[in-house]
Amino acid sequence: MLAYCRAFYQQKLLPHFALEEEAIFPILGNDHELVVRALAEHRRITRLFTGSDDLLTRLSQIEEELEAHIRFEERVLFNEIETVATPVDLDRIERLHGSLQPERAEIAEQEDMFWV
Repeated sequence: MLAYCRAFYQQKLLPHFALEEEAIFPILGNDHELVVRALAEHRRITRLFTGSDDLLTRLSQIEEELEAHIRFEERVLFNEIETVATPVDLDRIERLHGSLQPERAEIAEQEDMFWV
């Protein structure tokens, strides 16, 4: 289970965090209070995925942190970004986000290393 979580972190979450930190958060500025909070949450989530203490405790914390972080971004941060983003900014984000998302058919064909 730990290997699966770490693979998810490396293959999915890190690229997602990088996209947000390089292309989305700068729209508000890295000093904006909402961006500061999001960056702190990214660091906290990273520590949970890379830590070496009790696995069951960390899995529970990962679930809680990711849930709270996703809700914060969806309900607060991204709404604020949309109020100041230009059409060019939004188009760039869409293009970059799309480059991280494999096609649905490709996802269906991928074997999940955890279940193999």
